[in-house]
Amino acid sequence: MATVGFTLTFWAWDLIAPLASGYRDRLNLSSFQQSLLVAIPVLVGSVGRIPAGALTDRYGARLMFPLVSALTIVPVLLLIPVKDSYGLLLVVALLLGLGGTTFAIGVPLVSSWFPPGRRGFALGVFGMGTGGVALSGYFTPRIAAHGENLPFLVVALGLAVFAVLGVLFISDHPDRQVPTSSLASRLQQAGRLRVTWELSALYAIGFGGVVAFGVYLPTYLKTWYDLSPTDAGTKAAGFALVTVIFRPIGGRLSDRFHPAVVTAVALAVVALFAVVQAFDPPLAPLATIALLAMAAGLGAAGGSVFALVAQVTPQPQVGSVTGIVGAMGGLGGFVPPLLMGAIYSVKDSYSIGFMLLSDLALAGCVYAYGRMRTLRTTA
Repeated sequence: MATVGFTLTFWAWDLIAPLASGYRDRLNLSSFQQSLLVAIPVLVGSVGRIPAGALTDRYGARLMFPLVSALTIVPVLLLIPVKDSYGLLLVVALLLGLGGTTFAIGVPLVSSWFPPGRRGFALGVFGMGTGGVALSGYFTPRIAAHGENLPFLVVALGLAVFAVLGVLFISDHPDRQVPTSSLASRLQQAGRLRVTWELSALYAIGFGGVVAFGVYLPTYLKTWYDLSPTDAGTKAAGFALVTVIFRPIGGRLSDRFHPAVVTAVALAVVALFAVVQAFDPPLAPLATIALLAMAAGLGAAGGSVFALVAQVTPQPQVGSVTGIVGAMGGLGGFVPPLLMGAIYSVKDSYSIGFMLLSDLALAGCVYAYGRMRTLRTTA
């Protein structure tokens, strides 16, 4: 249930990105304005994970998951009447960020039902819900071809059905420890943990890369390789699908090996192939191989980092720590689309952006292997 809900809300969260080129043409947007439109839900959804995770610690996922899913219906439907106004689109994009907060609701729910030795794989399966981005990239433009308002109606219906099913079938662990301290106090305690910020940095690279590619890859493929919006969306969906597949693989490997070692290897793969893509190779086959290899590395890193979160964080604080780490991961996805759009506007090239990704991934690889593998997991 958590994975299904996560998938649907992530689809809603990413609704604007596959349609961004249409908004650009209709409203005559610049590259930066288009990037800002697709990045705002990422920012709001990321920051919103901090209170969402802490509220889940307090009230449980049984309440929070259906509630957030139901509330997300509102901005999804509001995208219909505001499609001809850039200012109103930005406002609705802010509200649409609510769909991205469910990550911090699902992690404490799933981790509470599994022992530490199995949490990596379980959280990896839950993390496959990021495939909502792939579903959005593939299906949203195709559904829109049958009616420009149809994608919003379909997603709103899916969210409504899940909200009802969530109330019926989601249950919190009976031994769940309910914190008695205030929201601010719990966030402060989570913020004092050094591992919170170390994991945040790693997740900002891993999951941030997934989000950044999810929202900007259609634009990159359309602009640089001159693909049609449908072809660009299809190939971006393939990228997202690979990240989804490799997330539980990263989690499963983290159950067998130290999650920090898995993270280091995954980020090393990202660093290598980001350099390859920086040289603007032809789409077939070299760029396709490079992009899919980066997708595999980023997906595996996302699974391994949260395997580490679940193993080294006290259970009553998993929601709060998840909120902060998840927020940093999402924020890691907010900056690159804006940066890529700005760089392309100035330099007519994306190479600098890929080199920056390579540098960050290599730094994360070194830190994960040099420092994080010395952490001991909980019994």
